[in-house]
Amino acid sequence: MSARPARAPLARRDLLLGGAALLAALAADAERRPIVEPVIDTHQHLWDLERLRPPWLAGGGPLARSHLMEEYLREAGGLSIQKTVYMEVDVDPAQHVAEAEYVVGICERPDNPMVAAVVGGRPADPAFADYLARFRGVRCVKGVRQVLHVPSTPRGHCLSDEFVRGVRLLGRAGLSFDVCLPAAYLPDCARLAELCPDTRLVLDHCGNPSVLATDLSQWRRDMDAIARRPNVDCKVSGIVATAKPGAWKPADLAPIVLHCAEAFGRNRIVWASDWPVCTAAATLRQWLLAAKEIVAGWPAGDRRKLFHDNALRVYRLG
Repeated sequence: MSARPARAPLARRDLLLGGAALLAALAADAERRPIVEPVIDTHQHLWDLERLRPPWLAGGGPLARSHLMEEYLREAGGLSIQKTVYMEVDVDPAQHVAEAEYVVGICERPDNPMVAAVVGGRPADPAFADYLARFRGVRCVKGVRQVLHVPSTPRGHCLSDEFVRGVRLLGRAGLSFDVCLPAAYLPDCARLAELCPDTRLVLDHCGNPSVLATDLSQWRRDMDAIARRPNVDCKVSGIVATAKPGAWKPADLAPIVLHCAEAFGRNRIVWASDWPVCTAAATLRQWLLAAKEIVAGWPAGDRRKLFHDNALRVYRLG
């Protein structure tokens, strides 16, 4: 009987391939594993094209279809998202009331996590005070937003006397204003905060820098200036949509996330999905897992502030 031939030693390439397969398997397992720590998503979009027609969807593209709560709930499965805050979707002002009624109805239902809403509005409109009066006593309406990165809102638009008057009205009504503008306009946010010290401002999307930018020095300086205004909180959101689809990693987002935390402190930052806009480069789960990886070295209490506790204060969700 002949001896069994000795097994040839594994080549280095085979070992590396085996290790890569193991790492890929571990990564896939992490993606499937339920998240235990509670999360509040402070920036959830929805739109039903049977009811609302945001003009910016007219050009088509992957977002130009209805995005409903049922789909969000599927994507949020296993993520421990306990509450969400609706964020207005830049409908035509003629549809502001219809949009608000739509989302208030969702907030009042017990079958979903949406408990609050930031509705669309135009602070500079002469009838803005009357518009706000519609929401007196509507507890789920927490604030107003007007997108400031469109041609009709050039740099300085939010600093007009009329606009400032409207933002001050929000503060007197116990409501906040979400600030969403291009990174180049960030000094406007600092000035608006100075002019409206009694109104809580929430700076969306880390101030809208691009993950692909090679020089973030001006963005850092502008964010530091905004952070010196105590009435501004920063929303860690939006940035993943600027990454290259299929070719980004958490380390690409980390410099932006960590500078926001450094500038504003860990008591003045909140996480948000910006769903479904985030799906330009990531699923809801991928973005949340990336954010958690970036801050994995923080104390548990600080991580809980970012993903849950700070949102209770910023959007008055008690």
